[in-house]
Amino acid sequence: MQHKERPLMPRDVTVAREFIASYWPHLIRFHAKDNGSLIGLPYPYLVPSYAEDHAFDYDELFYWDSYFMVQALWDDEHKALIIGILDDLIYLFKRFKIIPNSSQYYMTGRSQPPFLTSLILDVANHYHMSNAWTAERLDVAKEEYDMVWMGERKPNDRSVYRGLSRYFDYNYLDDIAETESGWDMTPRFSHHALNYLPVDLNALLYKYETDFARFAHASGDANEAAKWFALADKRKDTMNELMWDKSKGLYFDYDYVRGKRGGVISLASYYPMWVGMVSDVQAEQLVRSLGRFLNVGGLSTTDSLPVSQIVLGSGPTQWAYPNGWAPLHFLVVEALERYGYQKEARMIATRWLKTNLYWFNKHHVFLEKYNVVSPQKPPQKGLYPSQIGFGWTNAVFERFCQDYIDQPL
Repeated sequence: MQHKERPLMPRDVTVAREFIASYWPHLIRFHAKDNGSLIGLPYPYLVPSYAEDHAFDYDELFYWDSYFMVQALWDDEHKALIIGILDDLIYLFKRFKIIPNSSQYYMTGRSQPPFLTSLILDVANHYHMSNAWTAERLDVAKEEYDMVWMGERKPNDRSVYRGLSRYFDYNYLDDIAETESGWDMTPRFSHHALNYLPVDLNALLYKYETDFARFAHASGDANEAAKWFALADKRKDTMNELMWDKSKGLYFDYDYVRGKRGGVISLASYYPMWVGMVSDVQAEQLVRSLGRFLNVGGLSTTDSLPVSQIVLGSGPTQWAYPNGWAPLHFLVVEALERYGYQKEARMIATRWLKTNLYWFNKHHVFLEKYNVVSPQKPPQKGLYPSQIGFGWTNAVFERFCQDYIDQPL
């Protein structure tokens, strides 16, 4: 991987950052009472995008979008908003015994990638919340872990093979289960999402287990900590056995029905690095493998054009080459920083910023995804209309500006 990138200067991003700062108020919603299919929530929250007179509009809170959107807002001005978003997610779990895909009744049959412990601990660390505050919310996350992600029968039939979990849908529909992954749609699961143990999901559950363990250890509960560390070690060992391909230096989703790894190479491989479960040797291999994804505009979601995009009559897979997505760039960059690969992290962040900035300077909008292979071209379309705005794109752009432009080398 080449590490030298022309650095961006603060003046290069001033107008874009001012646009983003002015855009956040357009994304704030507050609906205290149920209204039709929209679920009422006790606190204001952020929606992914807003465009006046756009037919495809958002009025609901989304689970994993929320985690990424707040990553640019760690200041006193947004403290109440961020804590309110977290407590809205907790409210949803207490009411429905699941954090739905979004705060719509018709979304309660599935969830989204579980980032609850990450959000709880991020809030606790940034705003110096008390141990009692943190413990109360982590107890809800433990319920979510047990009931939803480790459930073994309907309505949460997710833990299906050797202690590992899958994405699920209450109606046992593969394509809807795939949307629980947040990657709607992707070639990763070959339209059989219920058959796969996803590497990203199980890495996030490893993080739940280690988050619970570390908090228990810090609280002086050695027995509780040991229980959670043991579960995390077991999950890590099983994932390495089933999902890690040493020859390719990547993790793969595992098809437990066929007893073999999937064949799609994707950025989901980097979730284990983000959660800290890989060895230094594995991290080095993963960094070498980044070349499969690296393009002039950043990281493509998969390493090449999937068959589903070139076979006549098949559906579009927007979570794939040539598209790049903000949350995946955020996770990969943080994973690289965690293991000491600062040059690679800065290079990828810089390429992503330039791609976003090119489109903004030309079209005066941010997109939900970008074509990182040819940044001057539109991204590959998905099943729903392409969105502008866009919450997590804005947030990651601003966060990378904070981390790589505001901070000196």
